[in-house]
Amino acid sequence: MERLQKVIAHAGIASRRKAEELILEGRVKVNGSVVKELGRKVTASDRVEVDGVQIEGEEPVYFLFYKPRGVISSVQDDKGRKVVTDFFQTIEQRIYPVGRLDYDTSGLLLLTNDGEFANLLMHPSNEIDKVYVAKVKGIPSKEKLTSLARGVMLEDGKTAPAKTKMLSVDKKKDTAIVEITIHEGRNRQVRRMFEAIGHPVLKLKREKYGFLTLNGLRTGEIRELTHHEVKQLRVLAMKKS
Repeated sequence: MERLQKVIAHAGIASRRKAEELILEGRVKVNGSVVKELGRKVTASDRVEVDGVQIEGEEPVYFLFYKPRGVISSVQDDKGRKVVTDFFQTIEQRIYPVGRLDYDTSGLLLLTNDGEFANLLMHPSNEIDKVYVAKVKGIPSKEKLTSLARGVMLEDGKTAPAKTKMLSVDKKKDTAIVEITIHEGRNRQVRRMFEAIGHPVLKLKREKYGFLTLNGLRTGEIRELTHHEVKQLRVLAMKKS
């Protein structure tokens, strides 16, 4: 037997936290009866409905995607722009991105239909390192990079300490390439951090997520995570949380 919210999350309907909200709102039925208790457990033989639609348990799938620039980290876009799931046309499961990358940011993005797994990785306390490479306007001084390492004040609060490394400079074009490692997941955080020190980002790419890299992939390509990688991510997130 498994908790009802976990079953809903595994079916790809919503994250576990959102599934709990659906239950409390009275939008979930088990064997025809509305259930509003979060402690309810069900078996594979129970009929579970969300908003009147019976859920079907999906085999959990986990993908690593090299997101190109100019793609929305969503399953749909009301402006008709390309979204990440457009690259997964042959996948039957209802997958969605774990977190997001900005429209203009390329790099490593995870997608899954396992809501509990996604919620675990996105929880603010997990502190999984994310490594970005940024091309910025101007050449940041050591002092400015040190301020990023200590944390900078943004409109939504001070950032956690980051790791930075100057990779290269182009004095003629007045630009620099900087590697930055953060573990938070605020909206457009890396771009806002560099703006805060006076060096706007011209180009941004996420190269690592925890121990995962883009090795062997070209932009727009996908690979399925191995069972061992999924297990490693769970362990990593639970250690941090």
